[in-house]
Amino acid sequence: MAGRRAPIARDARATGRGAQPIARDAGSIVAELESLANPANVAGMGRYGINVEHAYGVSIPVLRSMAKVIGTDHALAGRLWATGVHEARLLACLIDDPSKVTEEQAERWVKDFDSWDICDGCCSNLFDKTTLAYRKAFEWSSREEEFVKRAGFVLMAALASHDKKAPNASFEKFFPVIERESIDDRNFVKKAVNWALRGIGKRNRALNEKAVAVALRIRKIDSRAARWIASDAIRELTSEKVRSRLKP
Repeated sequence: MAGRRAPIARDARATGRGAQPIARDAGSIVAELESLANPANVAGMGRYGINVEHAYGVSIPVLRSMAKVIGTDHALAGRLWATGVHEARLLACLIDDPSKVTEEQAERWVKDFDSWDICDGCCSNLFDKTTLAYRKAFEWSSREEEFVKRAGFVLMAALASHDKKAPNASFEKFFPVIERESIDDRNFVKKAVNWALRGIGKRNRALNEKAVAVALRIRKIDSRAARWIASDAIRELTSEKVRSRLKP
């Protein structure tokens, strides 16, 4: 890099106050990320099936710290996403404003998903907080592209975990979709289908019983993916650890 840029986080001891959001441009943030590059982390990410073609190996805790300093910035999030840098895109999901995410943006970003962690980070940190979340969960789960379909089911799981006030009926509508797509044996899809089923089933007792019933039906399907999805979900959802903490 030509010249040294100031670090993104201010030292609270030096300023005499807490770290404050500061205006930054996408280029300087990417340069900051590059300065934090960790080849060992990149290698580890690759072993976990993450696409590391444009990755620097900056950890999620570091990205969350950066996001806290930057603050919410919809326009900057768009510029960071456009860089194509792995960590810049993860950071974009952390600083974007869900209330400003349009359907056009959601569709554009989901088509860019090229790694499960980008998919999961975007869906569980940003898209699940938008007014589009439930509709896109249905729409994307019907699409053929592997990471778009995964996004639909990750949204279901994220909503089950984060949308505390939603009625059971909102999640019961996902069961037929989960059952229908349980035969997709692509690794990143079947794991997300399983995640959605388990997430809904851990929400409360009523949904737990219905999720287990769905899993039992799925287990009868002549599909290796379906049998795995169902068996794994049943194992967790019927465990004493899960059922002992379920609310009515």
